[in-house]
Amino acid sequence: MDGVSDFLLELRSEEIPARMQGKAREDLAKLFAGELAKAGLAAGEIVTYATPRRLALIARDLPDATQAVSEELKGPRMSAPPQALEGFLRKTGLSQDQLVDRDGVYFAVVDKPGRATAEVLAEAIPAIVRAFPWPKSMRWGAASASTESLRWVRPLQGIVALFGDDVIDCEVAGITSGATTVGHRFHHPGAITIGSAADYVEKLRACHVIVDQAERAGIIAMGATMLTANAGLTLIRDEGLLEENAGLTEWPVPLLGRFDPEFLSVPPEVIQLTARVNQKYFVCQDSAGKLANAFVCVANIDATDGGEKIVEGNRKVLAARLSDARFFYETDLKTKLEDSRPKLEKIVFHEKLGTVADKVDRVAKLARWLVEKGIVKSSLQGGEGDHAQHGGGGAPHSASLADSPLHQPAAGPPPRAGEDLATLADRAARLAKADLVTGMVGEFPELQGLMGGYYAAVQGEDPRVAAAIRDHYKPVGQGDAVPTDPVTVAVALADKLDSITQFFAVDLKPSGSKDPFALRRSALGVLAIILDNGLRFPLRSAVNGDVLDFFADRLKVQQREAGVRHDLIDAVFALGGEDDLVRLLARVHALQAFVASDNGRNLLAGYKRAANILKKEAFEQAENKPLSYTPEPAEEALRTALDSAEPRAKAAVAAEDFEGAMAALATLRTPIDAFFESVTVNDADPDKRAHRLGLLARMRDAVHGVADFSKIEG
Repeated sequence: MDGVSDFLLELRSEEIPARMQGKAREDLAKLFAGELAKAGLAAGEIVTYATPRRLALIARDLPDATQAVSEELKGPRMSAPPQALEGFLRKTGLSQDQLVDRDGVYFAVVDKPGRATAEVLAEAIPAIVRAFPWPKSMRWGAASASTESLRWVRPLQGIVALFGDDVIDCEVAGITSGATTVGHRFHHPGAITIGSAADYVEKLRACHVIVDQAERAGIIAMGATMLTANAGLTLIRDEGLLEENAGLTEWPVPLLGRFDPEFLSVPPEVIQLTARVNQKYFVCQDSAGKLANAFVCVANIDATDGGEKIVEGNRKVLAARLSDARFFYETDLKTKLEDSRPKLEKIVFHEKLGTVADKVDRVAKLARWLVEKGIVKSSLQGGEGDHAQHGGGGAPHSASLADSPLHQPAAGPPPRAGEDLATLADRAARLAKADLVTGMVGEFPELQGLMGGYYAAVQGEDPRVAAAIRDHYKPVGQGDAVPTDPVTVAVALADKLDSITQFFAVDLKPSGSKDPFALRRSALGVLAIILDNGLRFPLRSAVNGDVLDFFADRLKVQQREAGVRHDLIDAVFALGGEDDLVRLLARVHALQAFVASDNGRNLLAGYKRAANILKKEAFEQAENKPLSYTPEPAEEALRTALDSAEPRAKAAVAAEDFEGAMAALATLRTPIDAFFESVTVNDADPDKRAHRLGLLARMRDAVHGVADFSKIEG
């Protein structure tokens, strides 16, 4: 294409941390586009690359020059003080006779000639380098004595800047631009001359550098998969580790190695985490789905011996790490979790909330209470007797949560011996945090809970207790498994509810984007546990208003992806007495289906019209007062419909038949439409007016028995 060229910028440095490379590519593209925009330029496409030693950008189809433009600047009125005019003249660099008068206002017309794009690029490169927002950066060399010296993620070593075939001359902190870079540190350490953006990628490939990070990731994924398959194994995919290895290599070569099978006595999660965190290795499964004594490492060199020495070196390093892990594991097993509990008294949970031991005691009491009150039962979500306890009305509130341990002092007696569900929940809660003081969790905090579960199982605890210890943090994020075993449900729910209510009680609630104690995540976990297990939980009695509003907001977030409208959740919450989340969502789902129907839309419109009239008109509704006039047919039809619909809807709500309640309300659609079409509500006759307003009030109240329609949008 005539008049356009591609631009190449490579910023070469010492090793860029893998975790910073993705964001660096985004920042480079953003900064470059911003500098172009200042000059009125835009590239047809911007592509960025990152390797451990270079950050690069190719901008395609840049014009050779910017367009000449005429810019108008509005100035002061002609009647403004002289100082205003003088300031405007200084800003524009013009004289008064060069200004244009338009309806008593000065305008400056500034003609900006076109500029060579090469000039724009020469100014842009230093600006980009100096403005680059590395999360961590450094100064180096003699110049580093000055705080004005250049900062970069690692010492900057070279700049390639080519527009078409021409070098863009610029200089940054003594580093001048050119057309020369280097290839792979070992395979091709010598200088390479780049001809243009068009040959950059392939010329570096010929010198053992793959600049495209996605291509490197693909090479690693494919190579590792083939290696493990040839060995009769299956690679355990890890996208984060894949991206990290792609960021650590310029010429990735996956290699398969083996470690001593004796290390398989260590829990597989420990082996995988040791290999991943310390060595950046992938691990594998055998045909039975169990962890195999194999690993895949990624070399940055195509070794002449096929990688044998590299694999052997990595095997030795991994063996040392696994020996440490086995030592931690075996040492931890020598101390029972029960005996580790006193150490929790020395760990501060939060300065305002006491120690971890204090939290454990609160959680244990609450977990036991959840079971003893029948909120968590031995069969969950549709099990025998799941709803029977609450009767047809579904209200599980035979005991108010005002007596919940959430509202009681933390102290309590130790659990009684026995195997009942409440005792198991109490036991699991009291041991759930004990692994925080173990050597393994000290080394790998990510394994808290999991290691406690392993230790509990080996030390002879009930399997349900061990499982609850293992999983009591779940769910920890979207897509994570939700506990379903009753003991685990009790402990996981108690743990999260305790954190939320306690932090709210000392006014440490989330604010804006800040949520230092992950209370939003805990609330989503509470909601998932309650809803997935069908727990009939009187939430309003358990928490105060602020916390209930917090849960309402989290419920909207959780349900948004399921396509549930937030205004309908508000409409049900606004009733004031609905705090059973299982029942609430059933009501919301029925309401959403209803308002999407013709009957629902029309009834909503009729409700809003009635509600608006009632807001404006004051009246006294007299019960059973004889009428002083003969009602019009539409009045009588609405009264008859209400006489039928009101009790039907009320009975359906009591039976948790919300579809039936909506069906009862639907019978009001035709009579309310006819009423508004043929009846004058604000009649001059006060008796007629009062009676008709009373009918509208009955209609509004009947609807409010299901949901507050005033909260529904549309």
